[in-house]
Amino acid sequence: QLACPLDLGCHSVQLCDFFLTMEKGAEQPIKLAKVTKCLGRTGSRGGITQVRVEFVDDPTRSIIRNVKGPVREGDVLCLLESEREARRLR
Repeated sequence: QLACPLDLGCHSVQLCDFFLTMEKGAEQPIKLAKVTKCLGRTGSRGGITQVRVEFVDDPTRSIIRNVKGPVREGDVLCLLESEREARRLR
């Protein structure tokens, strides 16, 4: 079994290679962030999940993001933009 090149413990070496390839061609560096907590569902039909993520390269920094599609705690997200934070659910 091949080891994860990013040492994230993921099971897909192709997925990590995809992240590395995208990071080389991007203007802004792509940030990897691990989902630490699912805060709730939002959107008109509940199709968006609001999550708290902490950055892989800086575990002291965490932000809230909206995620479309299935997501659970422990997932690693590839953030193309890492400065903007979602507004909290009411």
